[in-house]
Amino acid sequence: MRRGMVNRVLLALVGLVLLAVGGAVLAVGLGAPSPSWWIHTGPHDVLLSRPERTHWRGAGWWWPAVIAVLALVLLHALWWLATALRRRRLAEVVVDTGDGASALLRGRALESALAEDAVRQEGVAHAEIILHGSRTAPRAQVWLHLEPYVDPAKVLHEFATQTLAHARESAGLAALPAHVHLRAVRHRAERVT
Repeated sequence: MRRGMVNRVLLALVGLVLLAVGGAVLAVGLGAPSPSWWIHTGPHDVLLSRPERTHWRGAGWWWPAVIAVLALVLLHALWWLATALRRRRLAEVVVDTGDGASALLRGRALESALAEDAVRQEGVAHAEIILHGSRTAPRAQVWLHLEPYVDPAKVLHEFATQTLAHARESAGLAALPAHVHLRAVRHRAERVT
């Protein structure tokens, strides 16, 4: 499972727990009967009693520490939400046209072109490409599914020297770094007679 998917699942679970607890507190506050295990007994019950609230009043560090910890938890939760919702794919790439101007190339178009060029290589059954990074300095995440008979080093060399080089030159990029994952395609056993 990919890291982004794990983050989204954990974020959804935390959200559901908070929603359930908040809904239960609201229901008891509006007069619904509370279960025996619930910490509040009725709508007029408070979260912290007066002795619990004033216990640390003499210690000057208590409330600033509580506020600081809650602020850190809130900032971490907001950062986690921002990274989970962040766009993973590069939407467009800036292409130098050679006359001092630039054009925009859709990221999906460059991904498709790279994948089609990769599949044309001998021994590559399927290719998946995702572009990351910035519009002026994209990075490629590549998954190549190889036929069982092919030499992975040869395929990787051809991909780096031909497919990536062609895409880099076509888009007018100074560099196009790539992280390549090689996988073998499953195949049925051959019969020997």
